[in-house]
Amino acid sequence: MIDARRAVEAVWRIESARIVATLARATGDFGLAEDLAQEALGEALASWPDAGIPANPGAWLVTVGKRRAIDLWRRRGREDERMAAFAAELADATEAGWDPERIEDDVLRLVFIACHPVLSREASVALTLRTVGGLTTEEIASAFLVPVATVQQRIVRAKKTLAAANVPFEAPAPAEYPARLSAVLSVLYLVFNEGYAASSGPEWMRPDLSREALRLARVLVALVPREPEAHGLVALMALTAARFPARLDAAGDPVLLADQDRSRWDRSLIGLGRGALAAADRVGRGRGPYALQAAIAECHDTAASVEATDWSRIVLLYEALGRIAPSPVVDLNRAVALAMAEGPATALLEVDRIAASGALDGYAQLPGVRGELLARLGRPAEARAEYERAARLTGNERERRVFETRRRALE
Repeated sequence: MIDARRAVEAVWRIESARIVATLARATGDFGLAEDLAQEALGEALASWPDAGIPANPGAWLVTVGKRRAIDLWRRRGREDERMAAFAAELADATEAGWDPERIEDDVLRLVFIACHPVLSREASVALTLRTVGGLTTEEIASAFLVPVATVQQRIVRAKKTLAAANVPFEAPAPAEYPARLSAVLSVLYLVFNEGYAASSGPEWMRPDLSREALRLARVLVALVPREPEAHGLVALMALTAARFPARLDAAGDPVLLADQDRSRWDRSLIGLGRGALAAADRVGRGRGPYALQAAIAECHDTAASVEATDWSRIVLLYEALGRIAPSPVVDLNRAVALAMAEGPATALLEVDRIAASGALDGYAQLPGVRGELLARLGRPAEARAEYERAARLTGNERERRVFETRRRALE
């Protein structure tokens, strides 16, 4: 029973976006697709312990979901063409018939549908992160620094709006890409970030999320090769993911940049990222927010050590990023780079200014950075208090352990 339950959890974690996307395309209903997927999971939990885990569990779950849809429509007396098509498809279905390329298209199609112009930007992002990224409402709320209830309302309202507007569950025409592209890029970026540093839970990273976001971004580039920010996002993801092999120790605890074994960084991903950044530059419209962040990641990935990193260039890149995409998080990251380029005293002034604004209240990294700067300035009592506060604010257990370890080191 334990093995079957673990198998179900693993399949859902890896395949949930594809399963929901396929069912949404087939039924034309976001909410129904999610309900059918959950029913299929329940059936897997009931049958797999005795029948065994199928050779292709993702295809099995999709097939069960479609059968449940047919049963539902029959109960409602909907003997329509869609049900007939479903029945014919299921009659011929075999697990070997699972088509990965078609499913990839389904996932990207679902992203574009969720980013339909009929929805507000906030609703589009929340819905897609929940459905495609598999993030919980708590994780989404943490990413946006808003209450959980707000996220829940956005998702419910988004589903109702799509249904009321009778939005077709099919890939939009290329002419419709520009109206949705910005939201699509935002969603993929946020899914990647949740994989890079999980907002909650026992693990510091969720690399499966980041890999899926990078895969979708590369598919997207093929659709919009003349959009520099699509290339910029691929560059940012690849250059960041290149450091993943060195970001965890054997126990799964975080290894921060200064302590990472750079020989473990993935050189093929670094090459992919630098090539994507060059492709963004070749389009010739200047670097946008994703390309600028990619350029910062490139500075890290090409430096032999922390000390050899061009911190002054990173400060300038953050300044440019702050002008075209203002954000208190960008300001905080700039302060971290400033501490390396000019010293902790200068950086602390910037961090105190950010703290006084209240823009990052509740954000664990703010007291975490402040604690580091205070420790470097020889103010251990104040640094301990900041690390203690950071540990209380984070929802991630591994990150909490890092802050607590730093606090104990100053005792």
